[in-house]
Amino acid sequence: MKPVLIFQHVACEGPGYLGTYLSARDIPYRIIRVDQGDRIPEGAQHALGLVFMGGPMSVNDPLEWIERELCLIQEAHHQLLPVLGHCVGAQLVSKALGGEVRVNPVSEIGWLPVERKDHGAGRPWLTGLPERFDVFHWHRETFSLPEGAEPILKSPFCENQAFVMGNTLALQCHVEMTSEMVQDWAWRYRDQTAQPSASVQSAEAMTWQLSERIANLQKVADILYGQWIARLPD
Repeated sequence: MKPVLIFQHVACEGPGYLGTYLSARDIPYRIIRVDQGDRIPEGAQHALGLVFMGGPMSVNDPLEWIERELCLIQEAHHQLLPVLGHCVGAQLVSKALGGEVRVNPVSEIGWLPVERKDHGAGRPWLTGLPERFDVFHWHRETFSLPEGAEPILKSPFCENQAFVMGNTLALQCHVEMTSEMVQDWAWRYRDQTAQPSASVQSAEAMTWQLSERIANLQKVADILYGQWIARLPD
């Protein structure tokens, strides 16, 4: 069986809960460690689906691997191969399919709410989700919607939180988080939370009641990931 290829761009932003989810369903996956120089495939013909994780870089940076991933996303999308992007991964998806990535009015960091945008082709992806729920965020930039994309989530601080387009799902927010990842980021990137605001939580705030928050987030991830894997080829 072909594997899902997961593109990891920095050591601390791996597949997290997505890896657990795929393993529990006997879906093989392989991590492409872009940060360690792993070769990016020339094409998507040997993949069951493509997943792009986050990172501290901008998709507008002049990095050689960014152009290669953009081409791969375009190819996979046109072949109807399921593509999934998290944060920077979602920004890569937007840019590859004709959108733009720019600075958001504010940084969005920590546990903050999103709301459903229930209309059109995006509605089935949201089946089982409440109208409003908390997810984890860590981003300074945002994406625009490519032509033909259907928005499915928004937040008070970022209008475009998620979109679907065919078998492609792009998530600005982080539904892949584990408790260990939240604790690691809270310490590793603590300079970015030194001045908390309405859209930026302190390390203490984002790690409060963490087990409960992660359990709720994984329920959200189960629904979104379930919709995505339902589109994987047999």
